[in-house]
Parts: sequence; C-alpha cells; structure tokens
Amino acid sequence: MSEVAAIIVAAGRGTRASGDLPKQFRQIGGAMMLSRTLLMFLEHQNVGAVQPVIHCDDDALYREATDTLSRDRLLIPVYGGATRQASVRAGLEALEARKPDIVLIHDAARPFASQELLSRAIMAAQKSGAAIPALPVTDTVKSVDALGYVDKTLDRASLRLVQTPQAFSFAKLLAAHRRAQAAGREDFTDDAALAEWAGMKVSVFAGEPGNIKITTPEDFARSEAMQFAALGDVRTGTGIDVHAFGQSTDFGDHVTLGGVRIAHDRALVGHSDADVGLHALVDAILGALADGDIGSHFPPSDPQWRGASSDRFLSFAVERVAARGGRIAHLDLTIVCETPKIGPHRDEIRARIAKLASIGIGRVAVKATTSEKLGFTGRGEGIAAYATATVRLPWSAL
Repeated sequence: MSEVAAIIVAAGRGTRASGDLPKQFRQIGGAMMLSRTLLMFLEHQNVGAVQPVIHCDDDALYREATDTLSRDRLLIPVYGGATRQASVRAGLEALEARKPDIVLIHDAARPFASQELLSRAIMAAQKSGAAIPALPVTDTVKSVDALGYVDKTLDRASLRLVQTPQAFSFAKLLAAHRRAQAAGREDFTDDAALAEWAGMKVSVFAGEPGNIKITTPEDFARSEAMQFAALGDVRTGTGIDVHAFGQSTDFGDHVTLGGVRIAHDRALVGHSDADVGLHALVDAILGALADGDIGSHFPPSDPQWRGASSDRFLSFAVERVAARGGRIAHLDLTIVCETPKIGPHRDEIRARIAKLASIGIGRVAVKATTSEKLGFTGRGEGIAAYATATVRLPWSAL
C-alpha cells in the first residue's frame, strides 16, 4: 500500500463569501468548515498524514477548529503564501521529510467530499501518477466576446468541471512546483495545470455533485439546507426541573440560571450547582434522543458531581446529539420564580446556552414568568424550569 498524505489548503481570505471570518472558519451544520474538511481526511484509513496550510493570522482560529480533532495524523500547520500555488508548495515542502508516495491536494472550502471519492483519488494516482476528479458538463456552454455577444458554442462532450482532491506522485509534484517557482510562474489556478505545464499526463476520475466548493453567501445557505435535508428525523423532548432555596440561615449570595451567575440573597440547593435551567434543558435534549435523563448519566449519589458546573451536563447532552450525526434545531426554556428577576439577564442566558450548545442565539428562547404567588414558587421556596428541545437526526439513527 502506498503511503498517502493530504494537504488541506486553508490560507485564503474568502472575501467573496462575506462575513466576519475567513470562510474556512465559518460554521456549517454546527461545525467549522475546516474542522469538517480535516476530519474527512483523518477518518480515511489510507491517509497517513494530513498537512494543513493556514494564513499566518489564523493561529487562534485554527486551534479552535482543531480542538477536538485527533492529533495522531494531523501535522503541525504551516503558513501559506500569497497565492494558492505558493500555499500548496509550502505544504509540499513541509511533507518532504516524510516522502509519501501519493499526495492529495484539497481545498478547505470543499467539506462534503465522501470517503469513496478519496479512495478513488488514491487509486487513480497510483495508476497514473496524476489524477483529478471531474464532472461532465450538462449545460450548453458558449464563449462570449468582449462586447457580450456569443462567439461560439463549445462542444460540451469534451469539457469537464474539475474538483479536488487532486492526487499526484508526491516526488513529481514537488519537483514540478520547484521548477515553476524557479521559472517565476505563480499563476497556475490548480495543481493539475501546473503538472500539465511540467509535462505530466493528468488522468480524470469521477467526481461528485455533492463535493461543492463554498465560495459565496448563497453557497453557505445551500450547504445549510443540504445539512438539514439529510436530518429528516425531527425529535422533540421536554424537561422539567425544580430546586429549592436554602434556608435563610444558609450562606448564599447568588443563583446560577442558564449558566449565568445572578446575584440573590439565597442560593438554590442541589448536588451540583443547582442550575435548574440547564438541568431542564439537559433532560429535554436527552428526551429527544430517548437517552435517559440527567440523573441516569450524572447520579446525585456520585460524589464526583458534587458542586459540579451544569455546563458540563449540557455539553454532554450536546455531544450525544453530535455523536448520532444530529443537530439541535431549537431550545426553549421557561423559568418560573418570583425572584430573582430574569428579564435583565435574559440575553446573557441565551448567549451562554447558545455557546454551550454550539448553535446560534436565534435558536435559543428564554422566557420567565411567576406563578402569581401560588404554590412553592409563589411562596418563594424555590425555582422551577420547563424546557423543550427540537433535535434533528438522520433517519438511519436508532
């Protein structure tokens, strides 16, 4: 079996995609695009090393994108250059000490390639030494002159739309890049064009319609729609939790609600931090998954959870959704109490929950009400919370 390495080109600025971040660090389906792309290669059994190439200003973003990824085959990133060609060359030079047989060059902005496509790329490179994935052109193609008039209609039978990963003999592609650099050629738009210039014969293998390159805001919208379309199993779960206030003689100067510390003259009593809001949300998410409740996963009898932050419990529930290939679509939390007043803290609570759940704040609702002086909440004896979680899973999920 040939030794295979992959270079993920992620040094661009992505200006056509708009937004506050370079496009490779924006989220799609609840995960950074670059995280998805790297994971795609790390999960392939025949890819022995993955070499990221990033911009010198993106170290912090890169650390965030790779925080949960295995480092077994993920190499330390190198900085790219002013052009895509220079960035690929930087990745190739970084791999020289490893001397892989085959190298795959892939755009970070193509996060939806399948494992089968990667396998085809490797096999094609083993056979020909240089290979690119491509799709047939199905629309009529015309060339247009400078005045905007049709010049001629092209024969689409011989035309192809080219994708990545492009696959090459590592030694030959590195030599071609060095030769182009020495010749002052930095204008090649992909590695196949550079390989052709260097005299290599480039073969073509079947690409994938779903292997789209995300470039514009419309591409992001389409990608999100693709993700939700695949998650057709819509689940709803509910959660209820109650915690009592400690006696007036107990020490306490705050309560924690929805992950936010709120000043109050009495604390809530509980085995953990008694965050009634997050506890209700955890049960709602686990209920949507039919995966027990907070007590079954974090039993009060276990001393390790004494005083624990409920952030950990919500993060656990969110990870259970991700492990099933799902997404949280919406979280709705209602807090019932006479005091403290929730309104001044509503948006802070929403923001905290959104961060913990890795969803937009527009997918988190927080409401508050009193019980009109009725019941234990009306008497100021404690706080209750009611939560609903909407979760989307693939239909293949159990």
